[in-house]
Amino acid sequence: MADKNREVIEALEREWVDALCNRDMERLRALVHPDFVLIGTRATGAFDMGRAEWLDAIQRRDIDTIELDVRDATTLDNVMVGTVLAKWRVKYLGRVIEDCVILTDVWVHDDGRWQAIRRHSTPAPAGECAKGS
Repeated sequence: MADKNREVIEALEREWVDALCNRDMERLRALVHPDFVLIGTRATGAFDMGRAEWLDAIQRRDIDTIELDVRDATTLDNVMVGTVLAKWRVKYLGRVIEDCVILTDVWVHDDGRWQAIRRHSTPAPAGECAKGS
C-alpha cells in the first residue's frame, strides 16, 4: 500500500511540476483547490499565500529547473499527505532564486479529482540538498 500511495503522489507532483514549467494555468487551477494556502518560512520570516495570490505569482516566474523527491506518502479516504524534497531555480522579479525545501502537500479528493489544498514549505536541513545531487 505504501508503494501505491507514493506512486499516486509522485504522479500528482510531476503533473504539478509539468504545469508549472509549462505555465499551464488551466491545469494549475485544476490541481490547486479553491481553498489552497501556501504556508512557509524563510529567512525573512513566516508567510502565507492564498490561491489567487499564488497563481498570480506563478505567472511572473520563469522556471529554470525543479527537482522533486517524494520522501513519504500517506493516503486516507479522501486525503493524501506527501512529504517532498524540492530543489528549484527560478527567475522572479528580475533575480535568480535557488531554493531547497521540504514540502508537506495535503491533497483532497474533491469534485471527482485530487487537488492540493495546503502546501507547507520550510528550508531543507543543512546538507540535504548538496550541489549536484
